[in-house]
Amino acid sequence: MSSLITEPTRLPAPRRGRPDGGSSFELYAWLFMRVSGVFLLFLVFGHVLIVHVINDISMVNYIFVAHRWESPFWRTYDWLMLVLALTHGANGLKTVIDDYVHRPVYRVLSLAALASFALIFLIVGSLVILTFEPVVSS
Repeated sequence: MSSLITEPTRLPAPRRGRPDGGSSFELYAWLFMRVSGVFLLFLVFGHVLIVHVINDISMVNYIFVAHRWESPFWRTYDWLMLVLALTHGANGLKTVIDDYVHRPVYRVLSLAALASFALIFLIVGSLVILTFEPVVSS
């Protein structure tokens, strides 16, 4: 006759939102998501406050942006927001691809496409912000 009393099973420790092991790249990607998320909160809320709350949204047009981008501060601010948002989003999408695309060929193709699109958008966005020559009529 078998015993009905069994030894308690040990459950795995709950994850605390940090990668257990893996490469140091994964650790740095995890850390980047936290740090960039905090910076993005400040940058995006500042952008929304300045562009959409303090100023009348109907006044935001080419002239508004041209005047704003005459200052290196605002170009740097917008470029930093672009870089952080794009890399933060691409890193998040990389995690989704790693979690849900199981066949190695499709995973490599998906990650290559993600990296290509992210790089293209980063280059085009940076070119627009850094080479924009405002034509402001007085």
